[in-house]
Amino acid sequence: MKLCAGQIKYLVAIKELSDTNEYVRCVTISRYLGVSRPSVSKMLRCLANFGLVYEDFANSVVLTPEGIEAVDEIFSAYGEIYIFFNRFLHLPSEEARSQAIKFITEFPEETCERLRVIVRKTIKKNKNKKKQ
Repeated sequence: MKLCAGQIKYLVAIKELSDTNEYVRCVTISRYLGVSRPSVSKMLRCLANFGLVYEDFANSVVLTPEGIEAVDEIFSAYGEIYIFFNRFLHLPSEEARSQAIKFITEFPEETCERLRVIVRKTIKKNKNKKKQ
């Protein structure tokens, strides 16, 4: 499923918030992303229509199995992109995290994949150098 940048941002926010909080509420997402509550409700309705969050998100927002799968796919790309910003560009962790999410959501998927390939090759090359 092809997700737009906004959907990816919301899914990432829901995942990150659910990792730190027992309940993820609309107001929490609103504060986290710096958007209005009506914007959150509108996007959650969209995500529910795609089957990525459960319909009853008035009290707590919960990812469906399909939503978890989508987030896992997003974060598989995130890991290597984060490494690029953190290890290669030497950005602090929080800034690298922010830049990685921005990169994933704003650049074409093909560009993300190309960067991931470069990161993988560089890491592999560095490991081989250390073994020698």
